[in-house]
Amino acid sequence: MIGDSKISYVELPGTDLAATKDFYASAFGWRFTDYGPTYTAFGDAEAGIDGGFDADADGVKVPLVVLFAHDLEAMFAKVTEAGGVITRPIFAFPGGRRFHFRDPSGNELAVFTEDSSGN
Repeated sequence: MIGDSKISYVELPGTDLAATKDFYASAFGWRFTDYGPTYTAFGDAEAGIDGGFDADADGVKVPLVVLFAHDLEAMFAKVTEAGGVITRPIFAFPGGRRFHFRDPSGNELAVFTEDSSGN
């Protein structure tokens, strides 16, 4: 089980998913799961951490570190109370919910929780 506030996932820009998947599979033995035409995920067995490549034009432009929280709303409150600036309010995605924020240095991070309904 993942603990609160632990780095759980890293999203990277992926302008050419086919070439990116071929590269990481060939060089490092990574395996991928596609989630539509603009997103592919990799798992920790090969990479050491879960992550994905986002080719959506509105997707990540720089690496995005994603932290875990058991109680997303409580973590949202802690982030805002500590001075984090919310850049994307809580939203659903396949497998869970998350929000994005900027820290005082301007870094964007996200916090997610797993979908407790099993979807």
